[in-house]
Amino acid sequence: MKKLYAILMSGILLTFVGKSHAEITYGVSAALTKIEASGSETEGGEKTDKTVDNVVVIPSVFVEYAYSDLITVGLDLIPLSADVSDSTKSRSDTETSVTGTTTTTSTSRTNKANAELKNHLTLYGHYNLSDTTYVKAGLAFVTLETNESLDTGSKYGNEDIFGGVIGVGMSEGPIRFELSYTDYEDISLTSSVARTGVTTNNKIDADLDTLALKVSYTF
Repeated sequence: MKKLYAILMSGILLTFVGKSHAEITYGVSAALTKIEASGSETEGGEKTDKTVDNVVVIPSVFVEYAYSDLITVGLDLIPLSADVSDSTKSRSDTETSVTGTTTTTSTSRTNKANAELKNHLTLYGHYNLSDTTYVKAGLAFVTLETNESLDTGSKYGNEDIFGGVIGVGMSEGPIRFELSYTDYEDISLTSSVARTGVTTNNKIDADLDTLALKVSYTF
């Protein structure tokens, strides 16, 4: 999938090269975006479910090429990162026993975690229904960067994920309004370090999606 995306990206960039300025549109956007993630962490046979969300305003820049009066293709880049949750999640656990020992313990561990989306890029196409309205479909690529401080010793890496984009929009001169939904592929992360006394590494499974109301200005 990543190779296919790279090929598509290269193809669309080559399309822009050599085209006249009249055929290419540039623009900036601001999108009121709701990010929602639901998932679970499996730790030594124990499974914990959690749903988090965040509402943020996300800026982006884009470039488009009009193939015809009906079809336009474009690239949208978000230069900033966005937190998946509106706050860092914290949990404290008290361990009363350790596998392989008979001694009762009272070890307390505090785990803090959050994640953010970075390097978000979308390849998309518009199909014009009229002079002012269109439908949109595309493929998004983003890096999910985990930020954790876990007393268990577990460490999670980052993950590059894809998402499918659909949306509708309307334009009036250089101003454009758009409502879009992005459903990202399922995420599965396994910790690189196992918890003390547990032979199986922790695992996180999650699902991520966004709903955005975007305002754009084209040049």
